Amino acid sequence: MKSPITGKEMTLQIESSILVFRKEQFEYNRKSYYCTDSEESFTTTELDEFNLNQVYNKYRDKHNVPFADEIRMFREKYSFSYADITKILGLGANSFRNYEKGEVPSLANSALLKAVINSLGTLKVLIKGSNDISETQREKFLKNIAKVKIVREKNERKQVLIDYVFDYNFLPDNFSGYKRPNFNKLVEMVVYFAEKVNPTSTKMNKLLFYSDFLHYKLTGVSISGTRYFAHTHGPVPKKFRTLFDYLADQDIVDLISVQYPNGMVGEIFQKSPSKTFNNDLFDVDEIKVLNEIVNKFKKHNASEIRKLSHEEKAWIDNEKNKGLIDYNYSFQLIHV
Repeated sequence: MKSPITGKEMTLQIESSILVFRKEQFEYNRKSYYCTDSEESFTTTELDEFNLNQVYNKYRDKHNVPFADEIRMFREKYSFSYADITKILGLGANSFRNYEKGEVPSLANSALLKAVINSLGTLKVLIKGSNDISETQREKFLKNIAKVKIVREKNERKQVLIDYVFDYNFLPDNFSGYKRPNFNKLVEMVVYFAEKVNPTSTKMNKLLFYSDFLHYKLTGVSISGTRYFAHTHGPVPKKFRTLFDYLADQDIVDLISVQYPNGMVGEIFQKSPSKTFNNDLFDVDEIKVLNEIVNKFKKHNASEIRKLSHEEKAWIDNEKNKGLIDYNYSFQLIHV
C-alpha cells in the first residue's frame, strides 16, 4: 500500500495495542501500514476488520459468548431458517443473521444461545412454548430434532473420536484459533494434502499446522479449530495418531508403508479411490491458504519441513514442556 502523504510504498507492521470494547480493555496484535517518512500509520477497511475481530474473539473467550460458526452450525444442524429461529428464540428480526456474520451478541442473548446450543431439552422447551409458530411448524421442528438425535446416535463412534481428538469440552479460545473445532474440515484438509502432496505423517502434521496458523495470521481465526502442541518432531495436532488411523480405517485416505534407502520404514498418505476433496466446506480465503501451503512446501521432504518448524518460535517456546501452542505465535512465523 502506498502512503497517502508521500506516495511511497509502506511497510506492514504488527504491534501490541489496546482497544476498549463494551467498557473493557483488550490487548491485541494491531496490523497497520507504516509510512517511514511521515512516521504515521494507516489502515484499510480490511485491516480494521481484522483488528476488531481479534478484540471480539477475546471478548467472546472471556465471557463464553458463542462464536459465529457455532451459531451458524446450530441453525443448520436443525434445518432452521432465519425466520424460524428468530421466532423460537424471540430475537429481533435480523439479530440471528447478524450473529452468524460476526456481530457479538449481548451477554443476555449469549446466555440464551448457549442454552439452546448446548441443551437439546432447552431447545425443545422453547419450541413447545413458542406462541409465534404454528402447530404445523412446531411438529416439523420437533421431528427435525428427533432426526438429528437418531443420526447422532448412529455416528456415536465418530463422535467419540471427535471428542477425543478435539478436546470437545473446551470452547473456542487462543489455542483453537478462536474457532469451534470442525472435525470435517480437518479431515478434508488431510484429504487435500494427500491428493496434492502424498506426504509422510511428519510432513502432514506440519502442513496442517502451517495452514491453520497462516490463516489465523491473515484473518484472526484458524481454519479447523485444531489444537496443536510442540511434539519432538515439531508442531502436531493433538491425538494426531488416532486421527490418522481412523481416516485410514474408514478408507478416507490410504496410509502406505514405505521403506527408505537407509532401511527406515515409514508411511505416506495417498488419495483413497473412494474419497475426493470436498471444497464446499471451505471459503475462498481458506482454499487460498491451502494452495499457498502446498506451493510453499511441496518440494520439502519430511526432514526438511521438520527442520523449518523447529525454527519457529511457536515450537521453540513450547517444546520443553510439550505444551499447547497459542495461535498468537502465528504473527511470529518465519516460514510463511
